[in-house]
Order: sequence, then C-alpha cells, then structure tokens
Amino acid sequence: MERDTESQLARQLIAGEAGAFDRFVEYFRPKIFQYSWLMCGHREDAEEVAQETLLKVFENGEQLREPGKIRSWVFRIAKNACLMKRRKSIFAPARELSLDEFMPAKHQDENGVRMEIADWSSLPDGKAMRSEMRELLEKAIRELPEAYRSVILLRDMEELSTQETARILDVSDDVVKTRLHRARLAIRQRLDEYLRGNGAKEGEKTHGTAPAQ
Repeated sequence: MERDTESQLARQLIAGEAGAFDRFVEYFRPKIFQYSWLMCGHREDAEEVAQETLLKVFENGEQLREPGKIRSWVFRIAKNACLMKRRKSIFAPARELSLDEFMPAKHQDENGVRMEIADWSSLPDGKAMRSEMRELLEKAIRELPEAYRSVILLRDMEELSTQETARILDVSDDVVKTRLHRARLAIRQRLDEYLRGNGAKEGEKTHGTAPAQ
C-alpha cells in the first residue's frame, strides 16, 4: 500500500497538480528525517538534510520519470545530502568506529567456533521495554560505520530492495548483501550486550539477599 501511495504522489508531482508537493512533504518528510537522523547522528544536521532533500526534489521534479521508483530516487538525494553534511558538520564524530568493535564475540569449543548470543526470550514484554529497545537499536545503528549504516537503513528501515539499495549507493548487489549481513550481526551484538546486562540485573533482583526479619 505504501508503494501505491508513493507512486500516486509521484504521478501528481509529475502532472503538476495543485497541492501535490505539500502532500509529498507531509508523507516523505518524516521518513527522510528518520533516515537522516540515523545517518548523520545529530538532529540539527538531520533537519537541514531533510530540508535540503525536499528542496532538491522540488527543484528537480522533472527528473522523476518512473513513479514506481520515487522512494529510491528520494533516498538517493537524501544520501548525497547526508554525505555532504557529514563532511562539514561540527557534530561529525572524531572517528568512525570499526565494524570489528560491533561484531559478536566468539569462543572455541569441541564443535568449533561458536558465536555468543544472549537468550532473547528473557526480554520482558511491555511498552516501556519496547521503547527502550527501540532507542538502543537506533543508537546502535547511528554508531555503525557509514557504509554499513546506510545499507541497513535503506534495506531494513526503508524496505528498499537489494537492487534499489545498490543503485542508491553505487555498489553491486553482492556488496549490499554482504554489508547488510555484517551490519545485522553487529546490531544483534549490541542488543545482546544489553540483554545480558539486563538479565544480570534481573538475576540480582531474584537472588538477592533476603531482607532481615
């Protein structure tokens, strides 16, 4: 349904219908901002990137030829705007973390090398916990090296295809698949670390010293 809505917005933009751009902004601005915030790492930069992306869409609407590809077209503009912003931003990190700093720990046993993964079944249910996990997920994404962050945002957050993501990033389909796999493992590691810590706290509550009578 989302793709149908986007195609309809694109056709309205191409036809120059009254109010078409306002409807486009209302629909796409939250998506562009979310992508830009996680890519750029700072809300002020994300606001500027979102504004610049929308302005470029307005100025270059005649370049949109295929309504069905409007999402990939918009996010290609957003990606370029993000790259330019990060080069100049006062909020840019002093260094990009290595992906190795995110990868799951491994250990050797009689069956070979195994990956250490926390038990996700221990995750408590509830709105507060889901909100906390979402914040943790977004933080982990923002900390990923840029090449991996861009892939996981486009594929998993924006649900673009491998082929669309490859065109936006100017890489091959195989590169997208490899980076996505490694990015997902890295994100999984960050969430596992949280769950291990959370499980330890729950254990302290359960097995703590009994109060004096």
